[in-house]
Amino acid sequence: MTVEAVMLWNEPNNLSHWDFGLDPDWKTYASMVKLASAEIRRERPRLTQVLGGISPIDAAFVQNMKQKGVVDAVDVIAVHGFPFDWNHWQVGEWPEKIGEVRAITDLPIWVSEVGASTFGSEEVQDLGLRRMAELLIGRVERIHWYSLHDLPRAWPATTRHREAEGSSYYRHFYMGLLREDGTPKRALETFRDYTPELGICQWLHFLDHRLDDTVAWLRRLGVKKLRTGLSWADSHRPGAAEWFDRQMKALEPFDVTLTFCFTPGAAGLRDDHTSPPKNVEEFGEFCARMTRRYC
Repeated sequence: MTVEAVMLWNEPNNLSHWDFGLDPDWKTYASMVKLASAEIRRERPRLTQVLGGISPIDAAFVQNMKQKGVVDAVDVIAVHGFPFDWNHWQVGEWPEKIGEVRAITDLPIWVSEVGASTFGSEEVQDLGLRRMAELLIGRVERIHWYSLHDLPRAWPATTRHREAEGSSYYRHFYMGLLREDGTPKRALETFRDYTPELGICQWLHFLDHRLDDTVAWLRRLGVKKLRTGLSWADSHRPGAAEWFDRQMKALEPFDVTLTFCFTPGAAGLRDDHTSPPKNVEEFGEFCARMTRRYC
């Protein structure tokens, strides 16, 4: 296994992943990322560091991070885009969205999540995959399709407002190339046409029963690049070290971008995974420990 990169948080400008009501102007987030970056550099100086993929794509947020010195601390800027499901722009605007970020920084840009749901129909996902592959391959340095599996309906989606979001919430459950029962959707064979240029972003939950199937399908599809995460919150659960070891061992066939995110309840200003931590050094220590163990 090669852990080719580590990503510092996920969608920090999205309220479902970072409570910026508790962190006006992202001052705590900026401090946390710079400290964590320094800790990771001490462990693995040449390991690629990625600013947590932003959603929505917001040039003003990137400019804010540049002014706060965060962009200088990382090696890559990552963006997420879902024009078929959640964003208020059309799929053909992808080049423009990438250009807005390139105007601010010379760092490489990765699309660390891009996808289309089958909420309306499988044909829409298939069309979305073809169109976004056409627009992004060759334009950015790394692309991770989101995702391989549908989210099981018995699990909650990682979002703050849940059912109050209406159809926006339920789209979370239909982003996979595989249905919950493991059967392929129409776009699965289309995806195979674009590997290894397209990688996969697949979040693996604590003790995820899909781990072995995930590995088998990724190998079958010819995927080389995988983005997943290790949760700081999960690291406080009993058995976390054993699960992390098992997960990372299973992912040895792939080049992994490893996302560090999600605040333990006891460590946050508020008991929620989106909360800024009371002590940013604790996140840095978690990142250093995971880097030392798996990178």
